[in-house]
Amino acid sequence: MNRDYSFENAARCSATSKRTRERCKAPAVRGWTVCRVHGAGGGAPKGKANGSYKHGLYTQEAQAERRLLSKLVQVSRKVLSGF
Repeated sequence: MNRDYSFENAARCSATSKRTRERCKAPAVRGWTVCRVHGAGGGAPKGKANGSYKHGLYTQEAQAERRLLSKLVQVSRKVLSGF
């Protein structure tokens, strides 16, 4: 029987074993270089959707707001020191 399965022709996962130094033989997920076991499509959701979300102090928005406020204080001190 000559069956042509697409996963047989798919690119293979690029992950390697630390112990044997052999590459994973699983097919890579389309658009990724690794298989689903080795992290393709992984990652936690951002913000409150993540189960580890506590308070938002270190979110990108909060950090950007603190940088802006710091720059504003720095500029205002520079302007006020000229008087």
